[in-house]
Amino acid sequence: MEQLKHECGVALIRLRRPLQYYKEKYGTYAYALNKLYLLMEKQHNRGQEAAGLAVVKTHAPAGHELIFRERALGKDAIPIIFDKVRRDLPGDIESLSIDEVEQYAPFVGEIYMGHLRYSTTGRSGLAYAHPVLRRNNWRSRSLALCGNFNMTNTDEIFEQIVATGQHPRLYSDSNMLLEQIGYMLDKENHRLYRQYRDELHDPDLARAIEDNLDIAKVLRDASPAWDGGFVICGATGSGDCFALRDPHGIRPAFYYYDDDILVVASERPVIRTSFDLEADDVHELTPGSAIMMNSKGDITIADILGEKDNRRCSFERIYFSRGSDEDIYRERKELGRRLVPEILTMIDHDIDNAVFSFIPNTAEVAFIGMVQGLEEALHAANAARVQDMIAAGNIDSEAIARLLQRKVRVEKVAIKDVKMRTFISEGSSRDDMAAHVYDVTYGSVRENSDTLIVIDDSIVRGTTLRQSILRMLDRVHPARIIIVSSSPQVRYPDYYGIDMSSMDQFIAFKAAVELLKESGREHVLHDTYQRCLEQTSLPAAEQTNCVKAVYEPFSDVEISAKIAAMLKPAEVCAKVDILYLPLSDLHKAIPGCPGDWYFSGDYPTPGGVRQVNRAYIDYYEANIKSCH
Repeated sequence: MEQLKHECGVALIRLRRPLQYYKEKYGTYAYALNKLYLLMEKQHNRGQEAAGLAVVKTHAPAGHELIFRERALGKDAIPIIFDKVRRDLPGDIESLSIDEVEQYAPFVGEIYMGHLRYSTTGRSGLAYAHPVLRRNNWRSRSLALCGNFNMTNTDEIFEQIVATGQHPRLYSDSNMLLEQIGYMLDKENHRLYRQYRDELHDPDLARAIEDNLDIAKVLRDASPAWDGGFVICGATGSGDCFALRDPHGIRPAFYYYDDDILVVASERPVIRTSFDLEADDVHELTPGSAIMMNSKGDITIADILGEKDNRRCSFERIYFSRGSDEDIYRERKELGRRLVPEILTMIDHDIDNAVFSFIPNTAEVAFIGMVQGLEEALHAANAARVQDMIAAGNIDSEAIARLLQRKVRVEKVAIKDVKMRTFISEGSSRDDMAAHVYDVTYGSVRENSDTLIVIDDSIVRGTTLRQSILRMLDRVHPARIIIVSSSPQVRYPDYYGIDMSSMDQFIAFKAAVELLKESGREHVLHDTYQRCLEQTSLPAAEQTNCVKAVYEPFSDVEISAKIAAMLKPAEVCAKVDILYLPLSDLHKAIPGCPGDWYFSGDYPTPGGVRQVNRAYIDYYEANIKSCH
């Protein structure tokens, strides 16, 4: 019900044949540019703050630009960018010779990079939009970079860069990674220069350097200090390109290649759809590895950082990734199905007086799984009843007929009025306006009788529930409302690319704090603060997550009950309950992506642990300490 912001999505295309080949085979020099547009649009959900693209023309003649870039801000950034790019292309491009295309057609080259951005750092503007560039007169030292990443140790990376004598222009992880990789790229150029300088002379010396860059070495030298979740794509002006994934697999990356093309993107289905491929054609990039292609068209996959414990992000599967992927579709259905036993317990197995629905559309697949699980439970209950009749020798045809007529009641209770999304007034009338963003289907619930069960994919802050959803659902007058989350309670911030970075935005954390106060255990808040302060003197690798102590005194059920009480508006008449998926069921539904630090507090890297302790210190000093 609340839109979470993902850091970003990436797309990389590298042609393996001359441009003329694509003109002859596909009828256009802009074949890869068109494919990049598809890859970016189909990942639009991953970034609506900004977008950008870069194109490298590896055969641009001297005196002409070899890296072209376009960026824009806002949710319409993709069409804005491509409209500008198409206006810059010669109107008669398809009639030009290949030499004329190389000289006069910007944004038509051999390497294409696309990026979609959501900010999790509080910084915005074109200066922070990708791709970022490091230009140089030497093609082999020119670098374009974009990525889906968030680093937890930006301070350490900054200090390392400054220690080399560099002067970074911006204090951002994007710029620092650009400078760090660029610095190692310079060193690789120097290494090759020393290797060939005695036997070759320019321009042959420059070409030998371009042809023999060891990008794997560059990445191995640049990346060991990085603590975070990342997929980083890069390209040199001389034709090398790469995509590197973090060693825990926190952020997703998939690739495809054939004799014509190499493609990398943040999601598998967007590659399949854009290139009309089967599932087995698209592969996941192994954590800690990089896929690379050199100027000669050779593709290699190399272990750069080593594959560490699998901490693939479960939230990717629950919320961000496209549900058209068959694995994700199956997993989301299973998330809904695994909620069924708890739902039946909450309603005392009274399916006849229950109505099931979902909000928002991203929860629809979990809703399908939930309904299928309910139908299975209903059929099992009916079969057991018939068996009881048979065992008792009392076959009641009317009773059997009634059993056969029982069904899970599914209704479209809420419909979002998208026209109202951009006009919600501030001040005292805000809640009333927000409550009417959704229209309700009157008559879908038996008034003051039915229990209305509505599934959501996550309940993080609870703001939308309190301001609009519960008020809206109450307008159909159910006796009881149960909000069901297909993810567990979100208790801890994320520092690897999702917009959840402070403690006081989580309704689960607020509920635990209130329970501590109500039960006379407010000292736990102070004790946790003191332990977090003590942790700051330790290296990140030796720190532990002290914030877990805030939740330890209470069960999931107790916290969920408190959340329901805190979110229910005073004017809502229906009884309100909230049910979260148990963490154990999350792991069973999505066994391949066990990264669950949002729910468990078990961070995949030392930087995450250090950051959560720091976040609690900030929370305590701003909200608790100042009150005493």
